[in-house]
Amino acid sequence: MSAAAAAGTWKLGDLEVNRVGYGAMRLTGNGMMGNSDGTPTDRDAAVRLLHSAFEQGVNHVDTASFYFSPLRSANELINRALSSWHGDVVVVTKVGPARDPSGEWLHMVRPDQLRGQVEENLRRLGRDHLDVVNLRAGGPRTALIAEHFGALAELRDAGLIRHLGLSAVRPEHVAEARTIAPVVCVQNSYGLDWRRADENGLVDLCGEQGIAFVPFFAVAGLRREAAAVQEQDARVHAVARAHGATPAQVRLAWTLHRGPHVLAIPGTTDPAHLAENIAAGALRLTEEELTLLDRPGVADS
Repeated sequence: MSAAAAAGTWKLGDLEVNRVGYGAMRLTGNGMMGNSDGTPTDRDAAVRLLHSAFEQGVNHVDTASFYFSPLRSANELINRALSSWHGDVVVVTKVGPARDPSGEWLHMVRPDQLRGQVEENLRRLGRDHLDVVNLRAGGPRTALIAEHFGALAELRDAGLIRHLGLSAVRPEHVAEARTIAPVVCVQNSYGLDWRRADENGLVDLCGEQGIAFVPFFAVAGLRREAAAVQEQDARVHAVARAHGATPAQVRLAWTLHRGPHVLAIPGTTDPAHLAENIAAGALRLTEEELTLLDRPGVADS
């Protein structure tokens, strides 16, 4: 069994993936909203990192055409890595927001502009169809998504997309989308420090409907795109010490324990951190530890 398979598998439609995947955002040196996260990864180093992930069993990579910096595009790096890799890897991408050539953000394009975004993903990834496309709706700012999701459903019917998902949504968005086409995954911010998807029932709703719930910022939490800092939560440190694990591994393990439909897509450019993130899938927390982590956080002294 590969390291990434230790937490089990889940199906995105008919595409079976190991529950521990990889998020490509940090490869470019920029965060989701263009916030700097350091120097872009060297292209050859990025390919080596992705190949290392694949060798450890990662077969689910999350990306977007708007993951780019002045020097790097996540999709082009993934394309380069996959062109010299012979295994099957499911690539999940996102559309909805856009960035102009200068990097300025447009938070949601018109429905008729989604085809252009899909085609851009196809070109940069070097594929003739996309495995999964998530409509990133934008959370509370977005009231209705039917027109946008319907446009993607048409592209799915045309063979450009295999499966559809959602990102940054509320439960009512999921219900709205499912009247148009099947939803195979929902990708929202979620972790120990940010549990809105528990409060509004979205995590459980996805489990009940057989939809993968894919948290982003499961390790970073409220820091979001910001660089890693020393863990401040005493609960996390206590559990990590008990298992000889890192705090990041504990955060990922807690997330995966929320249900068999919950996937992980931690991102890093450090090969050692990559191996640690993938190994978190084998970490089994006790009921007492889960109860401890479910309590309000306490800063470490």
